[in-house]
Amino acid sequence: MVDKSVCEILRSKYKVEHGKKFKLSDYDPSDTAGLSLTKKEAKKALRKRVKRLCELQELLYANDDRTLVVALQGMDTSGKDGTIKHVTSGVNPQGIHVASFKQPGPVELAHDYLWRIHVAVPPKGKIGIFNRSHYEEVLVTKIHSEVLEKQRLPEEVMKDKNFWKYRYEDICNFEAYLHRQGYAFVKIFLNISKEEQRLRLLSRLDRTEKQWKFSPSDPKERKFWDQYQDAYQEAIEMTATPEAPWFVVPANNKWFARLVVVELMIAELEKFEMVAPKPNPEILASLNLLKAELGGDPDHKALVKEKKAKKIAKLKEIEKKIKEEKQNIKAQ
Repeated sequence: MVDKSVCEILRSKYKVEHGKKFKLSDYDPSDTAGLSLTKKEAKKALRKRVKRLCELQELLYANDDRTLVVALQGMDTSGKDGTIKHVTSGVNPQGIHVASFKQPGPVELAHDYLWRIHVAVPPKGKIGIFNRSHYEEVLVTKIHSEVLEKQRLPEEVMKDKNFWKYRYEDICNFEAYLHRQGYAFVKIFLNISKEEQRLRLLSRLDRTEKQWKFSPSDPKERKFWDQYQDAYQEAIEMTATPEAPWFVVPANNKWFARLVVVELMIAELEKFEMVAPKPNPEILASLNLLKAELGGDPDHKALVKEKKAKKIAKLKEIEKKIKEEKQNIKAQ
């Protein structure tokens, strides 16, 4: 099974904090960090870690002062949907916010390209998962110029030789801003091989229950495989920072990718060092009284003490009101 030492490896092995020496080709899509689990063992290991994620999500929701944002990127068939489904299974839906970003519509195109991303950022106390993200703006738009043209940018902006450099800077600044507001970013690239993608596309065609997932555009996009690899190389290289690192997660084995993703989420939430918040002082002071009202078995000594304290508080309130009335009369 997955012990603590392996968990630590999963948390750090695929991390990219500085893009200067990053090379996508150095990352093996079939790597499993030395783990060799059966399907049954992998499911059991995932359930155990999802349980820990649930505990942390409840603390995050209760404290309501931090947010975790997970940006999931990957080629078609890399397993984004399945990863979200399995990693969040059992987690309270109220504490999870999933946003999926496809080609922008008229409303989104009427705003700047980060507008729809900022709108989708979840409130404090929640885990946000982006199925594709703002990084589409330096991936798809870079390969398909017609998508970029729909954004109706001024001509001088489009012709600026630093256009893509500025986009990377804007994205980094956006993430840095959110980081300073209590938002933690985990950016994940689900890294599959071209051959694995071919097999998964064929599987969608062969299996009736999977055919709905197939799009006529899938084979067309596959022709741009090398361009997408170059685009991911540059995007990760230019936007990996200590505050918002990238994780190049091997995704040829779905069970392994899911284990890594849940481990990365757990690791980031544990950094918050969260504890259960204390109850409201009034409730805390009246726990025994509340317990008695609900038919429980209170601590009688503490109950007498609480009743006495409550009477004294009422008397003080009455004295305060009398004093205020006397002052009002004198003022008249």
